[in-house]
Amino acid sequence: MSETSSPSVNTTAPAPAEVVKPKIGSYRRHLLICTGPRCTQDGQSQALFDSLGPKFKAAGLDAGDLRVKRSRVGCFAACKGGPIVCVQPDGTWYYNVTEANMDRIIHNHLVHGEVVADLVFHQGPDGSGESGKSCGDAA
Repeated sequence: MSETSSPSVNTTAPAPAEVVKPKIGSYRRHLLICTGPRCTQDGQSQALFDSLGPKFKAAGLDAGDLRVKRSRVGCFAACKGGPIVCVQPDGTWYYNVTEANMDRIIHNHLVHGEVVADLVFHQGPDGSGESGKSCGDAA
């Protein structure tokens, strides 16, 4: 190699990886639970989330027409009265969701479609529980 020539540099970028479109099975409702540290500081929200698999299976909410998808959310910006749970697409926001209250929400709301009114702190604009404010629109 002479002093005037420079080493060969590979300027070709690697081909981008193919982006795969995700798939989610169909579901009737989506339950979102705030597991942020300000909602409950003792890990109660995470424990509640962890308990849902067997509860949903026992209630028949793990498959079929009533299937409920569940997700953890880092913060709803509604940091009082936790654990906080939101049911979509109904737009129903619940507070003080203890294990016993979660059992009520599962039985009444998720299985039978009846809002548990004494635990609701916000309901979608039409008040029916069937549509309204998104759980992601916490303010």
